[in-house]
Amino acid sequence: MKTVRDYQPAEQTRKSYVKAFYITIIGNLLLVAVKAVVASLTGSAALYAETANSASDVVYSLLMVFGLWISQKPPDHSHPQGHSRFEPLVGLLVTFSMAFAGYQAASTSILKLLAGGIAVKPGLPTLVLVMTAITKGVMYYAILQLSQKTQSPALHATAQDNLTDVMTSSAAFLGILGSYYVSPLLDPIAGLLVSAWIFKAVIGLILENIKYITGGSADKDVVEQILHITNSVPGVLRVHELVTEYVGPRLVVEMHVNVRGDLPLTEAHRINDEIVNRVLHNVQDVDRVYVHLEPENES
Repeated sequence: MKTVRDYQPAEQTRKSYVKAFYITIIGNLLLVAVKAVVASLTGSAALYAETANSASDVVYSLLMVFGLWISQKPPDHSHPQGHSRFEPLVGLLVTFSMAFAGYQAASTSILKLLAGGIAVKPGLPTLVLVMTAITKGVMYYAILQLSQKTQSPALHATAQDNLTDVMTSSAAFLGILGSYYVSPLLDPIAGLLVSAWIFKAVIGLILENIKYITGGSADKDVVEQILHITNSVPGVLRVHELVTEYVGPRLVVEMHVNVRGDLPLTEAHRINDEIVNRVLHNVQDVDRVYVHLEPENES
């Protein structure tokens, strides 16, 4: 009986991770170099915040490689369920890097705000921010596709970080324009908005990855979907116990299902297999399904 979902072969997963790493490290190195030069020339708090954000992206890119390499190791005596829980740990490292960037952005912006801000002339700074938004948009789409293929929380966190950068670059762009045409204070205010957006993304990603690491259960809608699928299998009378648990980013399902007590063994086995196959093929997060069939009069 098949109880485990088929994922793309390990070699394809490894290639996806390598591709994601090169996209991330090359894109971020390019952006941090350009932003650092322009920020030092213009003194823009918003652009400095963007530089700190890109610098943190370079750091987590290196951490991502090590963590994903460990997560792909096969099960052994010390980790009989595999090493997939290292993946959300990498996701947490990504969020900590994002949080540091948010702190750097906020502290710099507050100092600039207290000093009265400066008017940043549009031109090179705004051009850099437009380039950043476009580059990060492309990176977001590419990493998102790879995260969906591998179902990797680390790559999902990386994709969300790229999307956050698109938004923060747009806020910094508006801040620079506002500092020149409206008020110098709008540049550090934009820097604060950048940091706030970063912290918002950080909180969501931390909660998501902690659930994976600590063996949290599936969301209510996923549980309801599993129950609906199981109860729709011919021969199932009811599900009287259902437990879901994340082992890393993969969901393990264990259920006790009542059937007629006088069923032939072959029919009970068919019901068991059909439950497993339907859940595996219709619920995306599920990796393994264990079904315990019990006679209705003994539950």
